[in-house]
Amino acid sequence: MKVGIAGFGTIGREVGRALDRGVETLVLEAVCSHSRDKALAAMEGFAKPVDVVPPDELARRSDVVVECVPKEAFLDIAAPALRAGRTLVTVSAAALLDHPEMVDLAGRHGGRIILATGALLGLDAVRAAAEGTIHSVTMVTRKPPKSLMGVRYLEERGIDVSRLTEPMKLFEGSAREGAKHFPANVNVAASLGLAGIGPYRTRLEIWADPTLDRNTHVIKVDADSARFEMKIENVPTPEKPGTGKITALSVIAALRGLVSTLRVGS
Repeated sequence: MKVGIAGFGTIGREVGRALDRGVETLVLEAVCSHSRDKALAAMEGFAKPVDVVPPDELARRSDVVVECVPKEAFLDIAAPALRAGRTLVTVSAAALLDHPEMVDLAGRHGGRIILATGALLGLDAVRAAAEGTIHSVTMVTRKPPKSLMGVRYLEERGIDVSRLTEPMKLFEGSAREGAKHFPANVNVAASLGLAGIGPYRTRLEIWADPTLDRNTHVIKVDADSARFEMKIENVPTPEKPGTGKITALSVIAALRGLVSTLRVGS
């Protein structure tokens, strides 16, 4: 199965390295990047460097397209891949909320969208509970201030998190609103909404917390089948603190799940 990677930054490079090292029956075919030189430099240690190609060619050459681009470039990658009937693996739940027509496009052309778990946990349990009745889903996200630097929502409101000495609540509302205002930080909230009772009914709080060194999410679900609470503390990547190290690993796990003879989890 040929895999193409769109976006060769923090997540894409890690996925590419894993494929280059070897994942059963999966082969890295090509990558797509806004900077060809940087992408080629990132593949210098690869056993088998691949071509850097535009989105349409990536879709044509790949069976599976892994989307790791900024939200504003999502359609440039998703539309050609799904129009070509490919499987699109992404962690961009916020982009999917903005472009639900991509689901229809996949259906018309025999494509498929796989939203990888990303930096969250327990989506299997939430999806299972959604087969019954979920009464409420809440998520509280706490991040070190450095993980929230450069967020436009905060800059527009004159909120400076760099000098905080105690936790500060930055947002409270629906997961849909949160994904809109913090698209690079709480894709997890959008994923949680899509897995459960929807992004408008899923409640979200976002905090900047100078006492933390990990991106932390606490999820509480109350359903007719179960009541559960989950917590995850993600180690930030050095080059992009807003992205946890586990995000790229979840994409690799999703790829393995496409071809493995034993798949654990629903």
